Amino acid sequence: MSESPQKEPDEFDEIVGAETDRDPDLAVIEAGSRTLRTQSGPPQGDGVPSRPADPELDRALREVEAELAGRWPETKLDPSLVRVEALMDILGSPQRAYPSIHITGTNGKTSTARMIEALLGAFELRTGRYTSPHVQSITERISLDGAPISAERFIETYRDIQPYLDMVDASQEHRLSFFEVLTGMAYAAFADAPVDIAVVEVGMGGTWDATNVIDAGVAVIMPISLDHTDRLGTTPEQIATEKAGIVKQDATVVLAQQPVEAASVVLKRAVEVDATVAREGMEFGVLSREVAVGGQLLTLRGLGGEYPEVFLPLYGAHQAHNAAVALAAVEAFFGVGSEHARVLDLDTVRTAFASVSSPGRLEVVRRSPTVVLDAAHNPAGARAAAEAVTEAFAFSRLIGVVGASGDKDVRGVLEAFEPIFAEVVITRNSSQRAMDADELAAVAVEVFGPDRVQVEPRLDDALEAAITLAEEEGEYAGAGVLVTGSVITVGEARLLLGRG
Repeated sequence: MSESPQKEPDEFDEIVGAETDRDPDLAVIEAGSRTLRTQSGPPQGDGVPSRPADPELDRALREVEAELAGRWPETKLDPSLVRVEALMDILGSPQRAYPSIHITGTNGKTSTARMIEALLGAFELRTGRYTSPHVQSITERISLDGAPISAERFIETYRDIQPYLDMVDASQEHRLSFFEVLTGMAYAAFADAPVDIAVVEVGMGGTWDATNVIDAGVAVIMPISLDHTDRLGTTPEQIATEKAGIVKQDATVVLAQQPVEAASVVLKRAVEVDATVAREGMEFGVLSREVAVGGQLLTLRGLGGEYPEVFLPLYGAHQAHNAAVALAAVEAFFGVGSEHARVLDLDTVRTAFASVSSPGRLEVVRRSPTVVLDAAHNPAGARAAAEAVTEAFAFSRLIGVVGASGDKDVRGVLEAFEPIFAEVVITRNSSQRAMDADELAAVAVEVFGPDRVQVEPRLDDALEAAITLAEEEGEYAGAGVLVTGSVITVGEARLLLGRG
């Protein structure tokens, strides 16, 4: 196990220092602007804006970020909807101004939300999407018409509701949290747009999540596995009980493949509230898939019939399953399978899926050698990523760069990647929650052995070391690099590799 000496402070240190001062618990590495699209349709580009070029606008955005950072971070939770309900009430219940699709589960939520958004946009509906966490920019969390809201609109939305935030803060035992405020901003922005439909991803759990003040007609439950066990429970049943709280009276539940014990909890909840259930592998699913250049070619079975030759520009079996869930959710929203049996327009579905991007999810950001980013941060996500990398990339040798949060099952993540990593470079990101590089390396040595582990506490050094290791085999040898372990690590790597 080796460690290189520290470099002198430079631009990277300034980036990390600024971000850590502003918000140590979040990957606020960039926040930026993109002009709001005036026409509905599938999302364009990768959806990751850069910082505002205008210094005054950038300063104003940093002020808002600092004010948000002064609140309870996302890692601190209070199992209550009292504060966010009070905010919605004083804002005039903006979350009731449009129908919504609500998404929970352990893995795959953001990618599936982006697919649902693309499908709805392709059918000429104006969409609002609320997802978390962000890869690089806080403005990624609130999207209209498939694009993050501009920095100007983000600031304007915050300042518009700020007086009401103060009123709620003054009336409650605890101030509104960072996530509660952002949720209020999203719901207000969607009502103001106005959107035809909102696609909303829970922050954590379900029942007590701040997003759960909506009355979604379609509830999507992605695969449930163990994560956030200190807050949600230590068994699939306990976690499923919390997540099933998004299922409302008479809703349609779109249920991804689940452990039996988790599925039984959701089905029981559905019976209690007279919800209709569509199950992956029963009412819908993936009929076939084959690896294609730049992604995969799918045949999906929806609630209304088959959808052949659907190209999805994302890698891995897990993304194919996400696509099946997204399609079923949109069909359910349109009443397919309950009110009538028909397929959605096939060309429109194909166009929508072909437009999908999911930054930081097996995303190629460099060639020669190939560098891939994946935000896997729990064992289930890591296993899915490992399988997908093996299937989609013919790497002769793969170098891992891993930086994880201290509250995660890092051993489980490392064990999932051990079979595919020839060597691993251990590092850390700029978050206060990041696991110390030496602590993580100690676990890595137990999993990989000392000869396969290198330590580079600075992420830029870690990337350079991994690329150097990959290049040792020669220009045509086919070695690659996978950066993983945390959304924050991936976001910072994305910026350092020039994708910000």
